[in-house]
Amino acid sequence: MEGRKVAIIGDGAVGSTCAYTLMLGHAVNEIVIVDVNKDKAEGDALDMSDGMSFVSVPKNVHSGDYPDIKGSHIIVITAGAGQKPGETRLDLLKKNAGIMTGICDEIKPYLEKDTIVLVVSNPVDILTYLVYKRLGLPSKQVIGSGTVLDTSRLKVAISEDTKIDPRSIHTFVVGEHGDSEVAVWSATYVGGLSLIDYCAKCGKCEGKNMTRLRDLHKRVRESAYRIIEKKGATFYAVALAVQRIVGAILNDENSVLTVSAYLEKEFGGMLEDVYLSLPCVVNGRGIEQILRPNYSQEEKSAIIGSGQALKDKMKEIGL
Repeated sequence: MEGRKVAIIGDGAVGSTCAYTLMLGHAVNEIVIVDVNKDKAEGDALDMSDGMSFVSVPKNVHSGDYPDIKGSHIIVITAGAGQKPGETRLDLLKKNAGIMTGICDEIKPYLEKDTIVLVVSNPVDILTYLVYKRLGLPSKQVIGSGTVLDTSRLKVAISEDTKIDPRSIHTFVVGEHGDSEVAVWSATYVGGLSLIDYCAKCGKCEGKNMTRLRDLHKRVRESAYRIIEKKGATFYAVALAVQRIVGAILNDENSVLTVSAYLEKEFGGMLEDVYLSLPCVVNGRGIEQILRPNYSQEEKSAIIGSGQALKDKMKEIGL
C-alpha cells in the first residue's frame, strides 16, 4: 500500500463525498483534505476517522494545508464555484478559471515527477487544459474526470430500457462533459451483441431505433440539470466516477475510461491542442494511450464540433 496517498483540494459536496467514497474503497491508504475552510476540512476528516473500525481497509484521513499534499501520488481538484440551476457548465468558466489558477500556483511547489493531477471541477475539459498549461507536467499526468460519469449514465439508461444489467452494457459517451457530448452508438454492445444486432432481435422500437436512442441520450445529457434543479448539486455518482479513475491509476489497471485527455492531433488534425474525452487506457502512469474506435461519420463530425465549441470558449479567457 506504499505510495497510495491522495490529496483532495476542495471540501465542498463533491470533495467531501470523494474523500468518503475513497475511504470506503481499497485503493488508497492516506487521504489529505485541503480547503480554504479549514474547520470544515478538519471536521470532515475527524468525522470519517471516527468510523475507521467499520471499513475493510483502515486509512489515514486528515486535513491539512498545501505543504501536506507533498508525497501524494494523485491530487484530485474539486474546488470551484458550484453549478446553479439554469446555469450550464460553460457558464462557470470565467468564475472557476481564476480559482483554478490560484490552486495551481499553490500546489506546484509540492509536485513530484510522477504526480498525477485529476481535475473534477467544471467545466472540466477547459479547466484541465488550464491546469496542464499552468503546471507544466506531461499531458498524460494531467487528467480530467471527463465523461466517465456520462458513460455510466448512458449504461444505466440503456439498462433501464432493455432490462439488462448495466455491467453487461458497453458504450462510450465522448467529447465535452456537457451539452455537446456525443454518444458512440457505433461502439455500443448489449450482452456482447452490437446495438444494431440487439435492436434487430428485440424489435421493441418497431423501426424507430434512432428516435429511441436519441431520447435516451437526451435524458443522459440533461441528467445533471435535473438533479441540480431538485437538490442543488450532483456528488454521489461523481464521487464513484472519481473512485473508479483513482483505482485504475493506483492499481495500474490499464482500464479503458472516457477521461478528458490532451489531444495533439486527432481526426486527421481536425482536433488539436484541446482537452476532450475519448476512450483512454488509464494506468499508474496516467493516460497510457488514446483508443480510436471506428466512429461513424456522424459521430466524428459531432466530436470535432464538440472540440471546436470548447476551443471557442477557451479563447474567451485567453487560453
